[in-house]
This record gives sequence, C-alpha cells and structure tokens, in this order.
Amino acid sequence: MADISILSFNGNKIITTSGGGAFVSKNIDSVNKATFLATQARDIAPHYQHSQIGYNYRMSNICAGIGRGQMEVLPERIEQRRANFSFYQNELKDIDGISFVAEPLGFYSNRWLTTILVNPNQTGGVTREDIRLALEKENIESRPLWKPMHLQPIFEKYPYYGDNVGESLFNNGLCLPSGSNLTTKNLRSVKDIIINTVKSSS
Repeated sequence: MADISILSFNGNKIITTSGGGAFVSKNIDSVNKATFLATQARDIAPHYQHSQIGYNYRMSNICAGIGRGQMEVLPERIEQRRANFSFYQNELKDIDGISFVAEPLGFYSNRWLTTILVNPNQTGGVTREDIRLALEKENIESRPLWKPMHLQPIFEKYPYYGDNVGESLFNNGLCLPSGSNLTTKNLRSVKDIIINTVKSSS
C-alpha cells in the first residue's frame, strides 16, 4: 500500500513487544538505510566511526521473540477485538448522539481500538468527557482521541493549515476499553455506565 510502512508494537496493540515497532518496505535500499540509522550509523570500519547521526533503536532478541510468539494467535486476537467493537456497536446503537466509525465496503478492520464520537447536541448535553469521568469513577480507563499536533503546547507558535477536523474528533471522540482479554462482564460494565450517564441527563 505504500513505499514504507511503520508498525507499532506498543503495549496496547494486538501484537506487542511492550514497546518499539517495525519498519517495513519492499525497497532494499530503504531497509538498509533504516537499519544503518537504527544501529548507531556505524561506518564500515574496524573501529567505531560515525559519519552520520545514528540511534540505538534495535529491538532486543527477547522482545522480538515475544512478538513473534504472539503471531501464532493473531487471528484469535483480531477476532476478539472485532467482537469488542460489535458488542459496543450493538449495545449502544440506540443511544442518540453516539456513533462509530463504519468499516468501509471491501475493507477488513482489525478493530484494535474501539472509539466513539459523542454529540452533546443529541445526548442531552452529555459530552465525551462526562462519559470518560463516569468510567474513571468506576476505575475503568478510557481516553479522549489523540490531541492534534497543532494543539500541542510545543507547537502552538507554529502556523496551522486545516479545517479543524482533528480538533473536532479530539473534542468529541473517546477510546473505549478494547483489550483482547476483556470479558463479557467487563464489556457490559462499560456499556451500562455509558447508557446510564446519557440517560441521567434526560
């Protein structure tokens, strides 16, 4: 799909090595360049010599082995993540103001993370933050969608070009618990809190 792809193996991903990721490309020159930079950019020499700035981004053999071992259960993990999404979508489909990202025709999403959009104009004023706090009160972690780069304090002095789609998603989007090990009881707890929070405003 692209000249270069980057995969994340962070702890919340379907396949995890506790951190790190992978660089994928069909272009051998790109692979060699990335490998060179990720292994301290050491020049070919009998001594340590560097003509470029490099990094020590190699994954340890132990972490890589953990990741490879999980590949054997990848289909089951994806099935569970998709089941999580289906549960939430089915149980919350009648709640006005809560919507999900549809799977485009002809695509197959791994649904590694289930997210919702909350429209306060349709939920009686309930916001995604109201729902997040209600879940937090029951010791259930959820998070807003990612804060756009142009809203990050470190970049606030730089120009921004766009129509605020990212800002709208951040303000109204919520990441729900989506782990592969969630039980039906766990999912029902999340669902009940969301429904009760929205109903309490009416």
